[in-house]
Amino acid sequence: MAMGLLFTGAIMVFLMAGLHVATAIFFTAYLADWLDMGVLPSMIGNLTWNTMNEFLLVAIPLFILLGELLSRSGVAELMYKGLSVWLRWLPGGLLHTNIVASALFAATSGSTVATAATIGTVAQPTMAKLGYNERMVLGSIAAGGTLGILIPPSINMIVYGALTNVSVGKLFIAGVIPGLALAITMSAIIVVVSLIWGDSHREEGPLPSLAKRLRMLLDLLPVLFVFALVMGSIYAGLATPTEAAAVGIVGALIIAASNRTLTVAMLHESFLSSVRTTAMVMLVLTTAFVLNFSLSLTGLPQQLSEYIRDLNWSATTTIWMLVLFYLLLGIFIEAMAMMVTTVGIVTPLVVSLGFDPVWFGIFITVMMELAIISPPVGLNLYVVQNLRPVKGSINDVFIGVLPFVVAMLIFVALLIEFPGIALWLPNQVFK
Repeated sequence: MAMGLLFTGAIMVFLMAGLHVATAIFFTAYLADWLDMGVLPSMIGNLTWNTMNEFLLVAIPLFILLGELLSRSGVAELMYKGLSVWLRWLPGGLLHTNIVASALFAATSGSTVATAATIGTVAQPTMAKLGYNERMVLGSIAAGGTLGILIPPSINMIVYGALTNVSVGKLFIAGVIPGLALAITMSAIIVVVSLIWGDSHREEGPLPSLAKRLRMLLDLLPVLFVFALVMGSIYAGLATPTEAAAVGIVGALIIAASNRTLTVAMLHESFLSSVRTTAMVMLVLTTAFVLNFSLSLTGLPQQLSEYIRDLNWSATTTIWMLVLFYLLLGIFIEAMAMMVTTVGIVTPLVVSLGFDPVWFGIFITVMMELAIISPPVGLNLYVVQNLRPVKGSINDVFIGVLPFVVAMLIFVALLIEFPGIALWLPNQVFK
């Protein structure tokens, strides 16, 4: 326990000192190695090569590029309008459109930032004109964006699969029902909050004709087309996740061309942004493998498992302690760093308690979603703040997101109580 606290404390100290996430992880790996065997310097080259020489990881830059192409192709605005005419009658009005549009876009982007930025760019100006409660608008966009890593394809699930040797295909299919269930939970929270605050904003005026509303649903087809290409090619046995990402990019290029947004400048911006994001993710992932190697030399994962068993906690109590642990950690550490620095230690413990590693992949993804909207370091909070037409206090975003934090905690409780939410579909598909 003392060793675990030492390494956790070391990472937090390095991060608070202003070091880059990857640098903080690497220094912690050196600390673990120095305390134990001192063999890390001679192994760095082999570890780096073995980490990068993995076909599965090629999916990361491809899915990042897929999200960038779609966010610039013009599909989001059409999709948002197509959904708004069907959801505006609910208490909360277009706030529900933010959630559903985020869920649909998440099915192609794999990224929280891309989802929040794309939907936020479309939604904020419209909702400001209609007089919506700005805090709820900001909170719904930030929270909806987190669906980008739960609804497949998910970059974070690829990273988890690479770190734990869990099938990415199973993780993807396991994320479908939890992603939809979490989106429904968020919409339910919007209804409750809107009724309690007396701001049950419904759009006034006549609805378009049924024929026109049905035609507007056609604007959802581009996103569904890319989702079908990616997921269909995987589960039809035609492509690996990496190959499916490449197929999705071809679909995104076709959509951009049909929308007349496929230009050299658009491709340049998409490629440049993808390279920057990929470089950051892969550097963090490489240092995470180095840290996992160092910690395995210390025997910390095995010692932690034995320590927890000696406490005689039930499996459910242990999981709830992990919920508390990740909630606290998410306040101080960025979500991706939180996952890659803990998964090598925690996963063996959870599996030894009888939990399915696929289920734990979904669980830790939801905890990462909470970290992404947890003040003060939640990434989506600052993405949404930067999109505001008229800049106000960041506290507006912090307050607006609180009801959705409650929604996620409710969903975590359901996921722990009913693990079939995550496991039923993969068990049926891979029977």
